[in-house]
Amino acid sequence: MKNIVKDLNIKHIAIIMDGNRRWAKENNLPTAAGHKKGVEALRKTVRACDDFGIKYITVYAFSTENWKRSKEEVDFLMDLVAITLKNQLDEMHKEGVKITFLGNLSKLSKKLQKVLLNAEAKTKNNTGVNLQIALNYGSRDEITNAVKVIVSKGLKSEEITPEIISENLYTSQMPDPDILIRTGGEKRLSNYLLWQVAYSEIIVIDEYWPLFDKKLLEQCIDEFSKRQRRYGK
Repeated sequence: MKNIVKDLNIKHIAIIMDGNRRWAKENNLPTAAGHKKGVEALRKTVRACDDFGIKYITVYAFSTENWKRSKEEVDFLMDLVAITLKNQLDEMHKEGVKITFLGNLSKLSKKLQKVLLNAEAKTKNNTGVNLQIALNYGSRDEITNAVKVIVSKGLKSEEITPEIISENLYTSQMPDPDILIRTGGEKRLSNYLLWQVAYSEIIVIDEYWPLFDKKLLEQCIDEFSKRQRRYGK
């Protein structure tokens, strides 16, 4: 598989990790159990990306719209992020994973912000898989923020190009995703990386996120290998 990834020049995979709650419901488990199982799936996927030679993986952990969920679930999710990082950061650091968070982190608690910044600082020089976690992220919010930054720099309208906009997005330091995977069967982008996935191959699978593993990632790559990316040509 590593040779296939190299031949296909797959550098970046983005994932909408959907189906935690549905998986829990179908297994007569509380919602929290689905989210915990989802964390396990993420660790498996990061390791699979490392095995396959995929340098970047960006996952949708919490959107700007997810605040509409119950306070109990939101609080649990935020605590789960903090606990997971505290428990697994050392191991991920040893594996060479570089962690970055995308989104408006100022909306998060100061305590959680400190945990996130510590994870970024500790892993910033790592050279393994680049794991980007979209947290309090919304693509429209991201693009709006990029426009504000560009305006604040005093650029004239004729100076603004697609490249300038890309340089002011949260993802400015990484290539656009080659593949966007959505688990759980839903066929929508949900305000995720709208600018960046303009030419990504979108692959939707019915399996819920807690069931995602190395084998399913292989299947997605196999599907990608059958696509022809024409970029409008």
